[in-house]
Amino acid sequence: MNSSCAAGTMILSSRPKSFVLAGMLALALSFVGLTARAAEGEMSKESTACLSCHDKQGLTKTLDSGEVLSLSISTTAYTESMHKKADCEDCHSNLDSKTHGKVKSAIKSKREFTLGMRESCRDCHKKKATEYDDSVHAALIKAGNKKAPLCSDCHNPHTVRSTKIVTPIAETPCAKCHEAIFKAYSKDVHGHERIAKGISAPLCAGCHQAHAVKAASMGEGVKDACLACHKEAVNQHKDWLPNTARHFDAISCPVCHAPDAKRRVNLRLYDSTAKRQVAEKTGVPKFENRADAGDSKAMGLDERALWSLLKEFNQDGGDGKMLLRGRLEVSSGVEAHQLAEKSKAIKDCDTCHRQGAAAFQSVTLTIAGPDGRPLRHGVQNEVLNSLTSMESVRGFYAIGSTRIKLLDYLLVLVVFGALSVPLAHMTVKRLFKGVREKLEAERLAAAQDANKQASTGNRHDDDASK
Repeated sequence: MNSSCAAGTMILSSRPKSFVLAGMLALALSFVGLTARAAEGEMSKESTACLSCHDKQGLTKTLDSGEVLSLSISTTAYTESMHKKADCEDCHSNLDSKTHGKVKSAIKSKREFTLGMRESCRDCHKKKATEYDDSVHAALIKAGNKKAPLCSDCHNPHTVRSTKIVTPIAETPCAKCHEAIFKAYSKDVHGHERIAKGISAPLCAGCHQAHAVKAASMGEGVKDACLACHKEAVNQHKDWLPNTARHFDAISCPVCHAPDAKRRVNLRLYDSTAKRQVAEKTGVPKFENRADAGDSKAMGLDERALWSLLKEFNQDGGDGKMLLRGRLEVSSGVEAHQLAEKSKAIKDCDTCHRQGAAAFQSVTLTIAGPDGRPLRHGVQNEVLNSLTSMESVRGFYAIGSTRIKLLDYLLVLVVFGALSVPLAHMTVKRLFKGVREKLEAERLAAAQDANKQASTGNRHDDDASK
């Protein structure tokens, strides 16, 4: 009994020690594993020490905004990332290893933290940072937009992989903000090629670039992106499309290759000297103010208001070089990403070249905003058929659809006049045919009499000389 009790006591008293040993062993194994993974990734001792704490699930920090910031970093994922040779302090240089984790640091919000870290990316990725600084995303940030993406919004710095590694299409970072467009893309000809057929069809960055992202609706971005892959497109269209170059200049590719999309005529304010679209300056909303002033009833600018607005921009220094360049486009970015296979593309000329064509019932006036995105104002579609807008809407005329009736009337008068001259001449000629014949007969008779008289006179002279 006593021995049993003693044995039982000994067993009970040994359990806490076994738990401690087990815990120490697990910790040792964990550290060995961490060290091994760190060695594979060639991490420094300092970075290994950082991950010994941060390689834990559920490690978080509550920010001043109430947001919860995850502090967990997987050593395995980090050693497989493109940053595996970078030390933690290379990016987190503001942290003091002596006080880190011991002194509370104040972070207002996730956005503020991300903004503070972007300069760390610039230290190594100078070229990409320069491209980004000239992008529409950077312009949005300068304008105070709190949703515009920063480096870490697209690239997780602790798990970033090589762009050469093919990842599931759903992991495309652009989809976070452009969800509607991405859904449309995933179902169009490019998305279908990539998802269903596994072909390396273009993804977002293939057309819009990854860092130097520009507003697609400005300039020739859409056409240039399409022709970058479809290099023979112009020559292939020449086989059946008359005046191909002019069509490519005035019509955006999705207009024909997204057959179910709605279309509109976009009149772009263009500097013919600088060869670029006019841009609004920051803090000087001239375009919006002038467009609103010319459209007090919010019914769209008419031909006079359009001409007046163009005149005002020329008075700012345009010297008559500001003009409106018309282009046929689809109505939204979503529709621009609903491209069908080429067999379904529109090839019927009558779709556009007929009176009352649907594509010409919606008209907008556009200028580039300070952030690169387009600023638009509605225009009455009658301007396309108005004689008084010929000076402002130069370089955009679609035979059959932008008919100017007065010019039609003038053309009829010109044609009538051109035909009436020979008709009148023929009529007069017929009416006076008898008179002409009588006069001609009288002339011949007179000529004959004169000849007779001359011959008679000659005979008398001969007789007299004999």
